[in-house]
Amino acid sequence: MQTQPLRIDGVRLLRNLFDLARVGKTPDGTNRIAYSDADREGRSLAMELMAAAGLDIRVDTAANIIGRRVGTDPTLPAIVIGSHIDSVPNGGDYDGPVGSLSGIEVAHTLHEHGYTTRHPFEVVLFQNEEGGLFGSRLVSGAFEDRELDLVSNSGKTIREGITFLHGDPDRLDEAWRTRADVSAYLELHVEQGAVLEQANASIGIVEGIVGIGCWKVVVDGAANHAGTTPMTQRRDALLAAARFVEAVNRIVTAEPGHHVGTVGCLEAFPGAPNVIPGRVEACLELRDLDWQHIVALYERIARESGRIGNENQTSFTFKKTVANQPVPTDPRIRSMIAAAAQELGLTHRSLPSGAGHDAQEMARIAPVGMIFVPSAGGISHSPREFSRPEDIERGANVLLGTLLRLDS
Repeated sequence: MQTQPLRIDGVRLLRNLFDLARVGKTPDGTNRIAYSDADREGRSLAMELMAAAGLDIRVDTAANIIGRRVGTDPTLPAIVIGSHIDSVPNGGDYDGPVGSLSGIEVAHTLHEHGYTTRHPFEVVLFQNEEGGLFGSRLVSGAFEDRELDLVSNSGKTIREGITFLHGDPDRLDEAWRTRADVSAYLELHVEQGAVLEQANASIGIVEGIVGIGCWKVVVDGAANHAGTTPMTQRRDALLAAARFVEAVNRIVTAEPGHHVGTVGCLEAFPGAPNVIPGRVEACLELRDLDWQHIVALYERIARESGRIGNENQTSFTFKKTVANQPVPTDPRIRSMIAAAAQELGLTHRSLPSGAGHDAQEMARIAPVGMIFVPSAGGISHSPREFSRPEDIERGANVLLGTLLRLDS
């Protein structure tokens, strides 16, 4: 088995990251938003790097960039490394590019050493990951035609954006991939949290991408005059909502685990200082690797909300708005990531991904594995996001080692 005599060029990888970081840089952060001029400029740079790495490049009809190396056995499906280079508004330099450029660096390392894998090997840069995993959903077949008319952060519709990036929205079915096309999918990413940093671990082995349940929550009470209504006679919807927020935190933190719960929006009506709020609209989000646990947490929260409502004569209604199922990674690939890290003498730990990634869509068509490298302070989607050069280099070498194990 070819394992790890090969090493990536860390200096080259960091130089490429810094070059890409200059594209879309503004005083407020990185603005390489999907379908923007900066996005297209960044893609051009990435394709130049792909060409230097010996990859044959094409843009599929969904506007994903695909760089391919042939293998010694053309009958085998490809091993794919993927990520994205588009950013959130006022984002940072590491979320997406670390994985994308590490994949290109793995290809460059194989190319300069004249090493040919058995499987064909592809590096895929998915378009508009930040706006809703559009590129990978178009590949997996999870995309709906109605979404073509949604407006992206750039102001273009998805249809217009695909055309802008030289895809073809009239031939999107040609971008679909199946298990016959892809043997396995790997993705390297910055953690976007502080678990690895706090554990002093170099490598994160992702157990899976969490499921997400979201509910719109409406609290109904009675609006009334704030000066003339005694405290004992109020049906204050905002007071009930405040107790609801506290209850969510209490219930979610009552047991150990990786699950999280958030009330991220709250609006009181009519919203005047001299009127007792008669209605509140809020949102509840729960995340975990176990969907049944998400359901159990929701049921506890709903029961507690009923109790809160009874105390001050308000009522709670819940409407589910999102139900994304958890996506486990492949156990065999997880063991290969661990072996690659151990061979390099790197500490590692298993953890879930609390954020969405293209890997969750690729899991519809192939076994997937994800590698995390530490994020300083757990900061992401911010100009302050940072991963140390040595951590990035280690992650790219683990990515290389995992690829070689998958190929054997």
